[in-house]
Amino acid sequence: MRMAMVGLGKMGGNMVRRMRRHGIEVVGFDRGAEVTAGLAQECGMLPAASVEDAVAQLIWPRIVWLMLPSGDPTERQIEALAPLLSEGDIVIDGGNSNYHDSERRGAWLAERGIGFMDAGTSGGIWGLENGYCLMVGATPAVAEAMTPILQALAPAPDRGWAHVGPVGAGHFTKMVHNGIEYGMMQALAEGLELLHGKQAFQLDLAQITELWRHSSVVRSWLLDLTAEALAGDQGLEKVAPYVADSGEGRWTAIEAVDQGVAAPVLTLALQMRFASQDDRGYGFRLLSLMRNAFGGHAVKSAGGAS
Repeated sequence: MRMAMVGLGKMGGNMVRRMRRHGIEVVGFDRGAEVTAGLAQECGMLPAASVEDAVAQLIWPRIVWLMLPSGDPTERQIEALAPLLSEGDIVIDGGNSNYHDSERRGAWLAERGIGFMDAGTSGGIWGLENGYCLMVGATPAVAEAMTPILQALAPAPDRGWAHVGPVGAGHFTKMVHNGIEYGMMQALAEGLELLHGKQAFQLDLAQITELWRHSSVVRSWLLDLTAEALAGDQGLEKVAPYVADSGEGRWTAIEAVDQGVAAPVLTLALQMRFASQDDRGYGFRLLSLMRNAFGGHAVKSAGGAS
């Protein structure tokens, strides 16, 4: 199989590496020519000088996977890509796009006979080794055509990926996933801040989080990452208590309002991220640390630099 990857950042680059390990030929393009050249040398990716060049190197049906920032960058790239493709080709959006945008883009491409898949992708910087969790929305035909690629990216061919529904369903599922993630992170951060604040006990948070990793009800990958981070630094004085939100939490809260579904934990977790811009609490430092641990998101230093 051969496909193209447009956007070779932390996620896109590692996805290329994982596909190459599974024998999938990948044509890669990134605006940073040095990034493209480096990845080509490292894993045998076929370099492209432009998106047009990448498409020209593909074999029908041509498959182009986009790993770009949501919003305008993805929108502009799909608009520019469509004239280069023909009936039966497939475009995949693996970024964190709003599911409404995915539904609209899928319909627009379908009018031109071009298949579309919205792939909610979780796994962060650890996906290369552990595999990615892929929640995809597409027609049955597109999902079937993409199965070998999804199996290569997932933890195993029979798990960690699923065709969850029609176009839009993949990004909708990932949106709710990220809303839940916000709530889990907030709960851990609040509990650990309570432990940290009980100075009379002089609690060792590295010891306690490591303890909880084994047979505790709250054991999780987020706890694993937090324990590993606290083992190196419990004070967190160098981590600014600023926690960004990438959009999915907002969209999840809006969806809850639209459906009339009570989602106080998810909504409050989002609001606490907003509050982190003004608060200097220990819990916000922990949230920032967790985001960096699983996703490689930049951590602001206490002095303001990233």
